[in-house]
Amino acid sequence: MPFDAQISAAAADRIEPNPRPIAVWLLAVAGMVWVMVAIGGATRLTGSGLSIMEWAPLSGTLPPLSEAEWRRLYDLYRSIPQYALVNAGFGIEGFKEIFWLEWIHRFWGRLIGLAYAVPLAWFWLRGRIPAGLKPRLVLLLLLGGLQGAVGWFMVASGFEADRTAVSPYRLVMHLGLALVLFAALLWTGLSVLRPVPAPAVPGQRTVRRQAQAAAWLIVAAMLAGGFVAGTKAGFDYNTFPLMAGRLVPEGYWRLDPAWTNLTVNIAAVQFNHRLLATLATLAALGAAFAGWRRLPAGPARRACLGLGFAVCLQYALGVATLVHVVPVWLGTLHQACAVLVLAAALAALHALRYSTCGKSSPRESRRGA
Repeated sequence: MPFDAQISAAAADRIEPNPRPIAVWLLAVAGMVWVMVAIGGATRLTGSGLSIMEWAPLSGTLPPLSEAEWRRLYDLYRSIPQYALVNAGFGIEGFKEIFWLEWIHRFWGRLIGLAYAVPLAWFWLRGRIPAGLKPRLVLLLLLGGLQGAVGWFMVASGFEADRTAVSPYRLVMHLGLALVLFAALLWTGLSVLRPVPAPAVPGQRTVRRQAQAAAWLIVAAMLAGGFVAGTKAGFDYNTFPLMAGRLVPEGYWRLDPAWTNLTVNIAAVQFNHRLLATLATLAALGAAFAGWRRLPAGPARRACLGLGFAVCLQYALGVATLVHVVPVWLGTLHQACAVLVLAAALAALHALRYSTCGKSSPRESRRGA
């Protein structure tokens, strides 16, 4: 049975008739994950992510409380390649600056865990969670814990010999899981608010297929952006739309084996991100135009138009970030806006859900079959 249908079927049996508190809680946690992605972007751009060399889920909650502890952590940092190759001579005051950003990043992750686990236990013990929703909520809790472990797995890669940053593969894994967690929280919250889709209207199925194509391209562009971040490809080819005077940069397939060009070849990685972002923008604008032309005024139409606006904003931020050679504030804003685009795509898809019991034109009925 589809997840939304499970929520709908369980709705009649729940003790608490108002699902709004659960939906607000889930959407609030999704918002916290959004902030977490933005903080993670700032941490990466400032090179702060390797400043804490210990994974201490409980004791690490508190920052250093004595000068001796600051000195111990500073001495640990001085033992890794990033210090020797990038920040040689970095004093303890400079270390404190990058330490605090990474500490905030980890502390915010702990807050997300509390903001999810405590209300979950409260709703569960009070019997306010529909039975069909419980497995999904437990899975989200496990995903949150896994994200913390993957985060440390990523950071640990930066301590290896001759590395001054984390592995781009592990960074994309960490980013991808964060996006999965955000998407699941947002979709679940929206489904609790609106468990039953409206009957389809003529043209709705077509618009939804266009929105789905845009959503998949958006996800692909975001993951490609993770490899841009992991390889620092944004600091090269800082012109637009051409790359060193060419549409397709020279040396696109210079690495062997060929597949590594897609992940570590700076020219190919940046070109792929540009291409996918452009295709995603065109697809989202197509979905927005189709929604404006085919759908009646209402939430679905507004969601499609919102998707078009969010993608255009993100594309403009991406170009600005590139041509200004990735300033920290602009790079962080670009990463945060990527989550806005994902949220807009999910909101559009959710609003475009349709009931098979509704009326539609004969052509639409055949297409939806």
